[in-house]
Amino acid sequence: MKPSDVASFSLTALTAFFVTASLLCTPFVSHAQDGRTLQPRAVPENRGQLIYSYSTVVKRAAPAVVNVYVRSATRRPRRRSPFVDDPFFRRFFGDNFGRSRPRLQNSLGSGVIVSPDGIVVTNHHVVKSENSSETQIKVALADSREFEAKIILSDERTDLAVLQIEGAGKEFPYIPFANSDALEVGDIVLAIGNPFGVGQTVTSGIVSALARTRVGISDFQFFIQTDAAINPGNSGGPLVDMNGQIVGINTAIYSRSGGSNGIGFSIPSNMVRVVVNSALRGGKVERPWLGAELQTVTSDIANAIGLEKALGAIVVAVVPGSPAETAGLREGDIIVEVDGKVARDAQSVLYRLTTKGIGADANLILIRDGRKFRAALALVAAPETVPRNITEITGANPFLGASVGNLSPALAEEMSIEEVSGVVVFETDAGSTARRVGFRPGDIVLRINEVEVTRVEEMVAALDRPARGWEIVIERGGEELQTYIRR
Repeated sequence: MKPSDVASFSLTALTAFFVTASLLCTPFVSHAQDGRTLQPRAVPENRGQLIYSYSTVVKRAAPAVVNVYVRSATRRPRRRSPFVDDPFFRRFFGDNFGRSRPRLQNSLGSGVIVSPDGIVVTNHHVVKSENSSETQIKVALADSREFEAKIILSDERTDLAVLQIEGAGKEFPYIPFANSDALEVGDIVLAIGNPFGVGQTVTSGIVSALARTRVGISDFQFFIQTDAAINPGNSGGPLVDMNGQIVGINTAIYSRSGGSNGIGFSIPSNMVRVVVNSALRGGKVERPWLGAELQTVTSDIANAIGLEKALGAIVVAVVPGSPAETAGLREGDIIVEVDGKVARDAQSVLYRLTTKGIGADANLILIRDGRKFRAALALVAAPETVPRNITEITGANPFLGASVGNLSPALAEEMSIEEVSGVVVFETDAGSTARRVGFRPGDIVLRINEVEVTRVEEMVAALDRPARGWEIVIERGGEELQTYIRR
């Protein structure tokens, strides 16, 4: 190498050194593809800047996360002993011989305080109890304080429950709700709860997916999916963002072993807020009545009607006089947007309407005959068009132990069924004839011995008529089922 080359090489290397040093000491400013200037980034100057921690978020949120302890006394229905009335056995075993004894059930979950006066949100499945004669609920705070609590609203359809801590005059730590619609896939989130009863635990992850609707957890299938570890006992605990605010309530995991596989589901905070507000108003959760039957657009449907992709909810039927009919919806219309949000399927439409709330208007974008148009849908509660007249069936007949009622849009909405008229099985008692025969809540009674049934009174009269048996036709899940039962 020539001396001039050496000098040139040294000068180049020296220049590169100073340029590199300058870059390392100067804040780095990048530009997005659309020309926007991004936040400046600088090289960490000490070890403290290299440590990234969620501790600030946890300190803000964790004090409001509680453990929920539920104890209930249940009585199992048991067969009556043939010796229960025998004086000989009563002499040795006492008057309680043959009677069912209460059985204590304990369950553990998590919850989160959402107001300073002690309103707690948890899952419905955490606090529910079957055939319970007595239920006690306690919440334990992170600072080891324990309080009694009572249920002020428990909604099975959303799998949410709202509790009130019974501590008058006390102010509790709480976490506010965030707007779950602002979440994006990839956002960092924390799950806080009490998995396996080991104590308060924090796990971190990201939002893996939004608007998951094919999970099968509740009627309103619209969930945030996260890979933050969620295990048994986390149910009812919050999913929080980096501001320490609630973006969801953890409700379920996808697992074959019972442990976390990195697929957890949370109820969005916008839905949780609706349930909490309903509880604070002292009533049930009122959901807007669409008055139309929807079906998710599948690839087969999309191909049949000439759509480019399977997206939206197709209107299958419209109830006369309903908000859907008033808004101008027709059979065959496809709802693709609700208030500017994409409606990917039928569940998305129902979720958007529910979170919008009663009393407002929803702006829909529909496709009809290949063209898009707008419709304004008034969000009103389902009406009680006829008295429900809930009646318990008695007498020697197949419906003994069942309660039936007159269907109306309001009762149909409560029971999550499409039909809005007729007679529906409201519930069946444990161990009753009706349950043994196989009748279920939601079954619609169509005919009894060739007699059309449209009201409860007609059903009771048909069952009382003398006959050798009962030929019964019901509708279940859109299908007609027929059976014959001998007397």
